[in-house]
This record gives sequence, C-alpha cells and structure tokens, in this order.
Amino acid sequence: MADAITTRADDYSQWYIDIVRGAKLADYSPVRGCMIIRPNGYALWENMKAALDGMFKETGHENAYFPLFVPQSFLAREAEHVEGFAKECAVVTHSRLIDDGEGGLKPDPESEIGEPLVVRPTSETIIWNTYADWIQSWRDLPILINQWANVVRWEMRTRLFLRTMEFLWQEGHTAHATKQEAVEETLRMLDVYTTFAEDYMAMPVLRGVKTASERFPGAVDTYCIEALMQDGKALQAGTSHFLGQNFAKAFDCTFQNENNELEYVWATSWGVSTRLVGALIMTHSDDQGLVLPPRLAPTQVVIVPIHFNDEQRATVLEVARRIEQELADAGIRVELDASEAQRPGWKFNEYEVQGVPIRLAIGPRDVKNENVELARRDTREKEIVPQKGLTARITELLDRIQEGLYNRALQFRQERTTAVDSYDDFKAALDEPGGFVLAHWDGTAETEARIKEETKATIRCIPFTDQLRGLDEPGEDLLTGKPSEQRVVFARAY
Repeated sequence: MADAITTRADDYSQWYIDIVRGAKLADYSPVRGCMIIRPNGYALWENMKAALDGMFKETGHENAYFPLFVPQSFLAREAEHVEGFAKECAVVTHSRLIDDGEGGLKPDPESEIGEPLVVRPTSETIIWNTYADWIQSWRDLPILINQWANVVRWEMRTRLFLRTMEFLWQEGHTAHATKQEAVEETLRMLDVYTTFAEDYMAMPVLRGVKTASERFPGAVDTYCIEALMQDGKALQAGTSHFLGQNFAKAFDCTFQNENNELEYVWATSWGVSTRLVGALIMTHSDDQGLVLPPRLAPTQVVIVPIHFNDEQRATVLEVARRIEQELADAGIRVELDASEAQRPGWKFNEYEVQGVPIRLAIGPRDVKNENVELARRDTREKEIVPQKGLTARITELLDRIQEGLYNRALQFRQERTTAVDSYDDFKAALDEPGGFVLAHWDGTAETEARIKEETKATIRCIPFTDQLRGLDEPGEDLLTGKPSEQRVVFARAY
C-alpha cells in the first residue's frame, strides 16, 4: 500500500512529490536532475501524446525526427537564441573513454572531436539548417512538421515532471511564404493547446502573449497558455512562437516567391512537454492521491472482485469478466484486478491513490442481487447500482466527471483571480488569496523587473481581452502612474 500522503495544507511541495511517487508516476534517477518515468506516468503521457498528435495531424502537420546532437556553431548563428540557452547546454567534446589507471574511466584525450556537439535544448537551429536545403521556391511551402523527442536543459533546481534536466516533449517547426500565414499558424497552434488543456486535461487556461523579457529566445512574439495550480501559483502549460524571419536569416533560408523575387522564409515553433503531467496533478488531485480526468486516465474503470472461497470466486469472476467485456466493447478503458496477492481494501486504496476515475466492487451479494458498488474518485461518493444498463451509466458518468473536474478548476481560478489598482492591494492579493492578479502595467521592462524583484511575481501574459471581464479597461500603472491600455496577468509561478 502507498505511504501516507502529506496534506496540501501542511506542505504543498511534499504533497506533490508524495502524489508523484505514491501513484507510481515517476521516480528519481541516479543522474541528478533527471527522472525515471514509470509505466503509470508513461501511460498518462502516451494518452496526452495520442490526443495531441491527432490534433496536429488534423491541422495538416506531419511527424519527423531530427538529430539529438546540434553542432555548437549552429547555436551561435542566432544571437538571442544562443544567449537564452548557452547556460543550459550539455556539450559533448570526446567520443570515447579509456582506463584512468585507478580503476575508473576518463575521456580519451586523443578522441576529442573537432567541433563540440550540444545535446539539443531545442531544435530550431538544426531544423532551419535543414530547411535551407529543402526550400527553394514558394511551391515548397508551407512545411508543417512536428517531432516527438527528448531535450536536455541543464537545470540546477529540479522537480519531477515540472522541471528536469531531460524531459519529453513535442516541438512543431513550420515554414511559410508570408508573415500572415506564420502568424495564423502561431495562433492556430495556441488554440490547439487551449482545446487540449480544457477538453482533455479539464484545466482552464488563460491565453495571451508574453512580455519581451519572458519571450522565447529568438522569437518575435511568444504566445502562451497559463494555468493556475491549487497553491495559487501559475504554470506555463504551452507556448507558440512567431519567429518572424530571424532563423531564416541566420541560416540563409530563402525562396523565390511567385514574382520571382528572393525572400526569407517566415517561421513558427511551438511545444508542450511532460510538464503537463505535473500540471494535471496540481490542478485536480487531493489529499488522498491522484485525480485524473477520464479522457486521459490510462484506466477509466477498475473492477475489484470480492470473495471468500473458491466457489464464490468462480461465480464473482464470471460476472466481473462479463462486465469487463461489456465496458471494453463500449470503448471504455477497463481493468479487472483478479489478483490474489492483496485484499480488496488494499486495492481500493491503491486505485484511489492512482486516480482511477471509477471503481466497481462486486461480491457474492452483488451477484445475487445483480448489482455492483460504484465509487467515484472525484467526489469519493459510493452507491449501489444495477448491473443492467451499467455500461450506459458509466459512459455518461465519465463525461460528467470530466465536466465536473473542469468546472471545479474553473471555479477555483475565478475565486483566485483578483483585479487591483494599487501596489499595496497588489502585494496583499499575491499573499491572500493568491493566484492571478490583474493589474495595469506601463509596458516598461524596468517596472516589470522591479515588481518581480520586490514580490517574486511575474507577468504571466498580456491576455487576450475577451477572456475575463475588465481586462480591456484603461488605467494607470501601479508604480509609475503612467497610462495603461489594459490589465495584464501577474502571478508567482513555477
């Protein structure tokens, strides 16, 4: 049985780690800052990946794969890009090891490679070097490519799923003939991420554009979705970047347009990562364990048979297997736990910690009465329901659980979103209730930096004003009194 879980009120950070490890999602690696994704966690990521991959292909994208290693000189070609990632790069300088004479190993001095190779922190540079070879004419455009890969960023302070040195992600890289097409692509993919977050993760998000200081290195504009976690901190859940012609110029990627004029290609990139698993945990889970939205749960329904002798076991399992088959035939991801190693009570606790949305228990009395006990993970409510019509009931209930989790998270966000007009009220709102604070900003990096230094809050985005009431109201900056056209979203963040 999983160890006791620390409560959110007692220690939110430890609660999060307890959930990750208790639900068997991930574990620590022998390599500092990396993680081992366990089968439960990887199954969750696979469901996320499958949903997103389908959405990418529906919008015309194809999958490809580019090398893990990037020549060091490639990063240096785009000035903002290298400045943004230089301190996070892992660099390969030798190709083999030799005996160090003391029972260990060391790099062979004679195997030093000519140009160091960077383990990819992101793939813009190597992809745009390739696109320069692929693109000659407007007929070669657009190129709409995504890759599923791992990346390495040498983080010093790490946390399972939320920030690790190596993580899994997808990165889309597209090339276009016009600025308008590239901007439309950037916003289209932001909409894809929004739909995924809200319809699959049941996690409400705010959409907007990043400030210059928070922009992706090398981008003209970075758009994002921001979610609010239960401790009142924000989490950037996805980004979509309009790269302009910056990378095309860095890699001399040009094309002949329809007027036979030479132009630089317009670019986008966009990505989400296994950080979304952390977002899912912190959006929905409780002090008993993981809570999963049914659309992403690896197992949506678990059936636990209860019996006290071999005769009862045979009878109960016959009914349990019939129910399992009926649910599976309806497309429900169902598991029958007929193992004998643990008692039913132990299993109940395990599946609660692991966040299975619905648990069915069936014993001899249930067989006789043609009932089952149904337990919901989201509300922890139990009821006795008839076996007849069970598949339709569960199908409908899974949809209600999905909708209920979204509405609960949305209500939480609404309760933790505060509009303020003074700096004192701003600082107070960050502490209590915490969450998103909507305030005016004069648009200067100096004011943004001062607020961050004094309060640890950052501008999460300049939001699209159709999402919350009052965002488009003009006003004055909290600190300088300078005019501001709209409110921006501040929060302390992961």
